[in-house]
Amino acid sequence: MPSSPPVALTIAGSDCSAGAGLQADLKTFESHGVYGLTVVTCVVAETPAVVRSVHAVPPAVLQDQLKVLLGAYPIAAIKTGMLFSKPHIVAIAEILAEWPDIPLVIDPVMIASTGDALLENQAIATYQERLFPLGTLITPNLDEAAVLWDQPVPDEAAMERAARDLSARYGTAVLLKGGHLGTPECADLLVENDMPTWYRSPRLHGVASHGTGCTLSAAIAANLALGRDLHAAVGEAKRFLQHSLESSFAWGDLGALNQGTVRP
Repeated sequence: MPSSPPVALTIAGSDCSAGAGLQADLKTFESHGVYGLTVVTCVVAETPAVVRSVHAVPPAVLQDQLKVLLGAYPIAAIKTGMLFSKPHIVAIAEILAEWPDIPLVIDPVMIASTGDALLENQAIATYQERLFPLGTLITPNLDEAAVLWDQPVPDEAAMERAARDLSARYGTAVLLKGGHLGTPECADLLVENDMPTWYRSPRLHGVASHGTGCTLSAAIAANLALGRDLHAAVGEAKRFLQHSLESSFAWGDLGALNQGTVRP
C-alpha cells in the first residue's frame, strides 16, 4: 500500500461559493499532497460579491468535531480561519491547549473582502487572551493588525513596528500581510524571534482578493505539515498563492471577481 500523506486540519467556516473558507483550504491542502480534515465553525451563504447570512455551529458540536479528529488522525499542522464568536474561540482554545506540539497557524478572520463583519466584536479580546498565545504563527492583514495594534498601519515602517510588537505581545511569530498598501509590490513581513523577513511579489491587477488569506494560511499549514520550517513554509506558500492568482478565473456577472484563488 502507498504511504499515507501528512495530515492537516482546518478549523473554519464553510463558503458555499468555495472560493474561501474550508473549501479553499481543502483545495490548497490537496494541491500540496496533504490530506485535509475539517472542523466547521459556521455555514456562510456567500459569493465573492456578497455575504447573505452566517449560521454558527454550536460550540459543543465544534468541540466534538475537534476531539474526534485529534484522537483519530496524526495531525501534523492546524490552521484556523473564521471562528465567529467568543464561545467558539474558547471552545477551540480549551482543546488545542492540550496539543501544544502541533503547529498552529491562526488567520484572525474579522472582515470579508465584501466588507461584511465575520467576527463578533467581543471575540477580539478572546483571540488575544486565549488563542494567539497557543499559535505558531498569526497572519493578520493590515486592517486586522490595526485592530490588534490599536493604531493604523499605513506603510512598511509601521508594518515592521506592528509585527514586532504583536509578536512580542503574544509570544508567537507574525506574518503581517501588506497587500492593502496598494504599492506596486505585495509585501508581507514575517517576524519570528524579533527577526524580520520580507516576502515580495508583483501586484496583479484584475483579480479579486476573495479567499487569498484563507489560501495563504492553508498553504503555510500544508508546508509545515510537510516538515518545512516556518520561513520555508511562508516562502513556498507565497509562491503558491502568486501562481494561483495568476491562473484565477471568473464567471458571468461576477465580472472581475474570481471565485477563488485555487484551481480545482
